[in-house]
Amino acid sequence: MAKTILDTVNSPVDLRKIAPEKLPQLAAELRKFIIEIVASKEGHLGASLGVVELTIALHYIFDTPKDLLVWDVGHQAYGHKIITGRREIFHTNRQLDGISGFPKRSESEYDSFGVGHSSTSISAALGMALASGLKGDSEKQHIAVIGDASIASGMAFEGLNHAGVTNANLLIILNDNAIGIDPSVGALKNYLTKARVGYKPKQDNMVEALNFKYFGPVDGHDLESLLETLEALKKIKGPKFLHVITTKGKGLKKAEEDQVKYHAPGKFLPDTGELLPYDTENLPLKFQDVFGLSLVELAEKNEKIIGITPAMPTGSSLKYMMQAFPDRAFDVGIAEQHAVTLAAGMATQGFVVFCAIYSTFLQRAYDQVIHDVALQDLPVIFCLDRAGLVGEDGATHHGSFDIAYLRCIPNMIIFAPLDEVDLRNMLYTAQTGKLKHPLAIRYPRGRGFVEDWQLPFEEISFGKGRKLKEGSAIAVLTFGTIGKKAEKALEELGQPEAIGHFDMRFIKPLDEGLLHEIMTGYKMLVTVEDGVINGGAGSAVMEFAQQHNYHLPITALGLPDKFTDHGKVEELQEKSKIDVESIKACLNSMLRKLK
Repeated sequence: MAKTILDTVNSPVDLRKIAPEKLPQLAAELRKFIIEIVASKEGHLGASLGVVELTIALHYIFDTPKDLLVWDVGHQAYGHKIITGRREIFHTNRQLDGISGFPKRSESEYDSFGVGHSSTSISAALGMALASGLKGDSEKQHIAVIGDASIASGMAFEGLNHAGVTNANLLIILNDNAIGIDPSVGALKNYLTKARVGYKPKQDNMVEALNFKYFGPVDGHDLESLLETLEALKKIKGPKFLHVITTKGKGLKKAEEDQVKYHAPGKFLPDTGELLPYDTENLPLKFQDVFGLSLVELAEKNEKIIGITPAMPTGSSLKYMMQAFPDRAFDVGIAEQHAVTLAAGMATQGFVVFCAIYSTFLQRAYDQVIHDVALQDLPVIFCLDRAGLVGEDGATHHGSFDIAYLRCIPNMIIFAPLDEVDLRNMLYTAQTGKLKHPLAIRYPRGRGFVEDWQLPFEEISFGKGRKLKEGSAIAVLTFGTIGKKAEKALEELGQPEAIGHFDMRFIKPLDEGLLHEIMTGYKMLVTVEDGVINGGAGSAVMEFAQQHNYHLPITALGLPDKFTDHGKVEELQEKSKIDVESIKACLNSMLRKLK
């Protein structure tokens, strides 16, 4: 097989030896390489295809890794990884023990800052630039590449605001493709759309008003223009801003035409982009779709229901509400803090507000949850999608901490449904008008367990768990869908009479009446959750036992005190000892102690 130009690039040092006129060929090869790997291994596609030329130009002009390059979010960093020494192992991307799908400092010296959540690049690169200034290194370059959706976030504006009053040697590159995961929204998006076509507003250029030297817009797929512009910017000191226009999914026709679906399309044919058939006919619905479709049902009868999501209408399935009731459903962009306080403001006016947000992203609005919602005891309903382990996206995206970080907040109710019917009924219960406190409903990524989920709504009693199986000596207390793993474990053990199973449903408040019954009627307890053990649901049960002077042994199964890496959910559950075999092993050990 003939050697390609890409085959010769094992580092940016090799890249810089290539004649400029051959770089378009390299871009084509790099794009093809990404497409072929992602087609079979899955991952994020469109974002990386859109910045192939920009990636090559940055490493060609700047002296990386001495010059520091920060990618915002990291969805677009596949090309960067491939030309910085990871081409031969790129096929392991997002797989257990393989390379991460995002830039990661421990993985490569070229990954100057670990990312996964959006809008951090400007602050990080500014911090590096100011540190270089303090060390007297005035020649070092610092580059942040940020998308048009990410730059609309509050944190990005905070970074811009600070950078504009410094003399930091900082270059911010706006990768403007008019889309994040879903299409970009908001007034800033409209401003940038006009700038793309050379519109000159009457008011000052917004970026120049913040004391940046503004350049662009530049065609992000024209390597000659990119090289010329970046070379010139290298010689200019102080904060600089380059506006680059790109097409997400560039080079794969279907990815350009359906940019939402091809953000992370699953498996497809590399030549055509056609998605490989995936039989969903007899599979249960995804939890996110059960949420979205149930919310529409409820909103048809309750005019006070409002839906809010920060830039995740497709991922959270709030898109169904946006289609059915566009005036009552809001995509606020990548602005989690704003989403939470907006929800709080609407709740003060008597609306029933469902804030649909990934567990990992609610971390970004923690102060707003405490200060603006819980402190005022406003009945905002947080629908926490992707709770627990999410799989290949890894440590930045696992919903590992929501139980621990929400449980300590006064007034907060936390509910974990066992299945889709439970989720549906809790959504119904939350909007009946009886909810007087903030509520978090946590549910996992992926498909549920039952095909016939669209049953008549039933009200759930707040703070009440339920007995799933009677026992005599060992009580298994589960929280959420991980209870299905415990059911399977008991089934494989032959449903021992000694073991009882309780679906606690509520993490806060705990069902104290049920806990008193369990702790007086059983000899040993095991709690199972798909969140961190420290401060989690098991900790809550242990605190209850201590408070009421119960002395029976309690074993807590959950995620260990470390950041869980990437891999398939089943693989990570096995490593974390919350899979069926680990639960069985724990119960067998307890059964032996009874003898």
